[in-house]
Amino acid sequence: MSLFDTISADLIKAIKSRNQGDIRALQGIKAQLLLLRTEKGPGTEVNEEDELKVLQKMAKQRRDSIEIFAKENRTDLVAKEEEELVVVERYLPAQMDDATLEIKVKEIITQTGASSMKDMGKVMGMASKNLAGQADGKRISEMVKKLLA
Repeated sequence: MSLFDTISADLIKAIKSRNQGDIRALQGIKAQLLLLRTEKGPGTEVNEEDELKVLQKMAKQRRDSIEIFAKENRTDLVAKEEEELVVVERYLPAQMDDATLEIKVKEIITQTGASSMKDMGKVMGMASKNLAGQADGKRISEMVKKLLA
């Protein structure tokens, strides 16, 4: 069963159980996945990697919104965004913990031969490619800065 089919089935379950938070989030995910299919064009298959990128983008948008709303003391909107973030993260692969991320980034630094902050771009390029879906780009960037400093 594809991610799109899973989302559609879960949306039906959420509608039947009248769970408004899940309905709102799942409709948003489904809309973004449909948009992705439309952008790819007819007859073109959407792969799992593209679907995960859409989910990661949506999760990042939710985190950014939570941060902004928290600064503005909009607890009602923070709660709504957090509720949607939980639903989006349900379909993302498990995120790598900090200890594992540090080990992986150290391996990449060794592979690239990086020794200073000047090499950060080289390390980030390889790390982003190798750790896609396993860690957020912001976390990867912070870890690379910490280890190259």
